[in-house]
Amino acid sequence: MNITTVKVEVLLPEMFIENIRNQLNAIGILTVGNYDHVISYTETKGYWRPLDKAIPYDGEKNEISFGSECKLEFKCEYSKIQETLKTIKEIHPYEEPIINIIPLLDI
Repeated sequence: MNITTVKVEVLLPEMFIENIRNQLNAIGILTVGNYDHVISYTETKGYWRPLDKAIPYDGEKNEISFGSECKLEFKCEYSKIQETLKTIKEIHPYEEPIINIIPLLDI
């Protein structure tokens, strides 16, 4: 199977979506046909516990935390995934960002 397009999912606080969207669009990642800035996001909830060596964005070490965040989703050419990841990680506030890359079938 030859992967040419992927779906990228990123969990992050809502206040960072606009900046990431603008930076990804500036490098040509979020263009679909005759449209740009093409993303979607949903609000979600999650749990996490920062361990001893963590530098948490939110929560206290060794305490289970619960909170809301957003899942940002967009299509990306696989050939641009490294540039995409670099851009996201430069802006993302989490020490260990959750970024899922899902191959899409070309049909």
